[in-house]
Amino acid sequence: MSTNRWYRMEQRRCPDCGVTMEETTVRDTEGMRLSITTGKRDGLLGKVGVRNTAKVQGVCCPECGLVRLYADLE
Repeated sequence: MSTNRWYRMEQRRCPDCGVTMEETTVRDTEGMRLSITTGKRDGLLGKVGVRNTAKVQGVCCPECGLVRLYADLE
C-alpha cells in the first residue's frame, strides 16, 4: 500500500484502547498481499468468470495488539 493512500484513509482508533492504530502489511504464507473478491465483472471478462478484487489494508493497535482488516474499495 502506498504511503499517500494511508494518509488519505481515515485514522483508525482501537475500540478497546482508544489509541490510534498503526498501518501493518498483511500477507499470506507465500508473501503475497491479501485481496478479496468483490463481485463479478461486467462485459466479456465477467462472462468468462473474471471477478473484481480489492486489496486488504491492515491496522494494528500498538497497545493491545488488536488487528483489523479493511477492504480498499476505491
